Amino acid sequence: MTRSELVDALAHRHSVSRQVAEAVVDGFFSGISRSLQSGARVEIRGFGSFAAKQYQGYEGRNPRTGAAIVVAPKVLPVFRVGKELKLRLEGEE
Repeated sequence: MTRSELVDALAHRHSVSRQVAEAVVDGFFSGISRSLQSGARVEIRGFGSFAAKQYQGYEGRNPRTGAAIVVAPKVLPVFRVGKELKLRLEGEE
């Protein structure tokens, strides 16, 4: 499902305009982004949790040339699926 499909489904299911549904989806995602940027963990019961994970820099290799390159430290978002969603996907609910 794309972001646009999510907006359309939300608008249809709750009988609201597409603009209102888009504002809700934008607010939801920007709230998660702001929380992760501040270092907080975001947990949505029954769905999963998002966290920002700090990775240290390391020396890697360019796969084309084999030359050594330095990979800078970075922070990346990680998602861990919740137990209830996992059970739904396995068809055990």
